[in-house]
Amino acid sequence: MRDSGILRYAAVVLFIFTASGCLSVPGTPNPRFYMLNSISKEQAAEKLEIAPDIIIEVGPIGVPDYQDRPQIVTKNTNGTLSFAQLDRWGEPLDSALARIISENLATMLPAASFQVFPCNFAIPLDYQVIANIVQLDSQFRKDMVVTVQWSVINAKSRKMVLTKRSQFSEPINPPNYFGLAQALSSTCAALSREMARELSKLPKLPKLGREKVYRK
Repeated sequence: MRDSGILRYAAVVLFIFTASGCLSVPGTPNPRFYMLNSISKEQAAEKLEIAPDIIIEVGPIGVPDYQDRPQIVTKNTNGTLSFAQLDRWGEPLDSALARIISENLATMLPAASFQVFPCNFAIPLDYQVIANIVQLDSQFRKDMVVTVQWSVINAKSRKMVLTKRSQFSEPINPPNYFGLAQALSSTCAALSREMARELSKLPKLPKLGREKVYRK
């Protein structure tokens, strides 16, 4: 009877240590984390002109539900999805996309100021760029296919200025998770160039004086 009590006590202690992460299993592989990269000034090639002192908010950027997770998701040849347990994004994918696109636009349109959503409500924004990634499919040894529905909104009147649907195809090279992250970074650069060309055409909006601006 006493021996069975000791065994039960030992089992409870083992469970507590395991659940709290204090007990590690030797040889367990560590997860690998990947980040998206923004373009450099050299990669920006042409710098577009824009009305000076324009302030633009980037985001929110929506991603498909099946991509809204830490694990990197790939598509199999039979149409099913694979969720990599050890290969993960270093930050939430929607936040990463908004940050990278904002950094790219700041490099391409240096005269403007870019804020990542959500920014301080007191910042006098001129425009807001929002996007929804409606497709993000990656197959190793094939291209990454990304379809984006994006819009530019007048931040003062909350009226839509323009809306576009863009599609990109980028090879995954090398055919691994590092190559996948590089392909998505390149896709962000291509999308940012499309956005920059449209944003460069926008005028600076007049100030509203003492009128209060309420943003949703």
